[in-house]
Amino acid sequence: MDTPIVEARKLVKIYDTGAVKVNALKGVDLAVERGEMVAIMGPSGCGKTTLLNCLSGLDSIDGGEVVIEGVSLAEMSDRERTDYRAAHMGFVFQFYNLMPVLTAVENVELPLLVARVSAKQAREQALDALELVGLRARAAHVPDELSGGERQRTTIARALVNDPAIVWADEPTGDLDSENAAEITDLMRHLNRERGLTFLIVTHDSQVGHKADRLVRMRDGQVVADEPVLAHAGGRDE
Repeated sequence: MDTPIVEARKLVKIYDTGAVKVNALKGVDLAVERGEMVAIMGPSGCGKTTLLNCLSGLDSIDGGEVVIEGVSLAEMSDRERTDYRAAHMGFVFQFYNLMPVLTAVENVELPLLVARVSAKQAREQALDALELVGLRARAAHVPDELSGGERQRTTIARALVNDPAIVWADEPTGDLDSENAAEITDLMRHLNRERGLTFLIVTHDSQVGHKADRLVRMRDGQVVADEPVLAHAGGRDE
């Protein structure tokens, strides 16, 4: 089997406020293969988002190791980690994080412009990404002129614009009604199957969890289950 695209080995994360120490991750092991769609579920405060942030290099770790495409994050400088994220990762968050004064296409092309891609190429790639999520016709609209589902599609287009190796999604349907949530879930599944995109998704939404290839359950900073989704059909979710 190929090297996992991302791997956590005995991952430890401690938040120390001075008055109290919180063991957010307690020796977590997890591997995600290239082309997988993995959902992480569990009660609030169990460490789901902390794990995503540590795996993607957004947050530091206090023990263990994170390996991305065979390279330990610890071996990268801060600049190398930042450059790697910009070139190889996409991020989708619950509340879109779109710039309100920019149009959809301007929001999508922004990461490319920051990475010093030419304006012409950035615009072409941004329009292609919007086409992928079915929003090319809405390219000139600012976020306030888009529905919640369209705003999240724009966020997904922005995550895809650099042709990432992996997309990290933190509660991507958390701010959507059930119809839009289903559409966004189906879109991620389609992109995973048709384009081979790797997704790691933190979610409370059982319909997201049951569309994934694997469902990882966490509790109290630990992985308590990691199984193919079919094994969970009809199961109860946190």
